[in-house]
Amino acid sequence: MNATDIIQSQMLAALDMLKQAIVKCPAGLWNLPGEMEECWRKAYHALYYAHLYLQKSEQHFMPWEKHHEPDNGAAFSQAEVLEYLTFVQQQVAVLVPTLDLNAPSGFDWLPFNKLELQFYNIRHIQQHAGELYERLGQSNIDLDWVSSAPTQ
Repeated sequence: MNATDIIQSQMLAALDMLKQAIVKCPAGLWNLPGEMEECWRKAYHALYYAHLYLQKSEQHFMPWEKHHEPDNGAAFSQAEVLEYLTFVQQQVAVLVPTLDLNAPSGFDWLPFNKLELQFYNIRHIQQHAGELYERLGQSNIDLDWVSSAPTQ
């Protein structure tokens, strides 16, 4: 395996863990504010930035066709967030193999190269998946660890 294969595998694994949290989140908890942001907001945020950081640069980013600013009060449904997750998974499959890992990140607020950006991206997805896992765990909902990209 080369570096892009490994990045792709680990990013898809992190997205699969996020997917589990979205799928298993009870409807009553999906839009319930708590100590953390609502589940939908946390999941959408993780996906938005995963999508953004796969791009060549901020200028190359085209928001998902159903994107709207979450702060306008309109929550994304679980189905919408799962649809976005599928879109991001497809972006991973298409874009990660094309990355020049030695190139600058493409984002002036992240002063490192594309290789480190993708580690950063995976850690960001996993941070928010972990927050959702913790929240769901408090409701006795079991979730699994994913060690590498799920086989199709």
